Amino acid sequence: MATITKKELIDRITKKTQCKHITAKEIVQQFLDEIASELGKGNRLEFRDFGVFKVQERAARTAQNPRTLEKVQVPAKRTVKFKMGRIMRERMNEHTTE
Repeated sequence: MATITKKELIDRITKKTQCKHITAKEIVQQFLDEIASELGKGNRLEFRDFGVFKVQERAARTAQNPRTLEKVQVPAKRTVKFKMGRIMRERMNEHTTE
């Protein structure tokens, strides 16, 4: 499994769209900033057929350190959940190894 970086994605977009590298970089960064900003506000982001990002609240809980068996309080926190859309699901299943 390969790891694709933001720079590599920007390079691909630049090559396919023939726009300047700096322009593509600014657009991608602004897009990511907007996603983070909206999720930070607790909003749900829906991209039709691609997927949905939504904020999920995790309640505070008591956990246990496996090494010392000491009880530890874990505070409540917010996480992001992603649910795949139709096109994403189809593309994921295209590349399965047999």
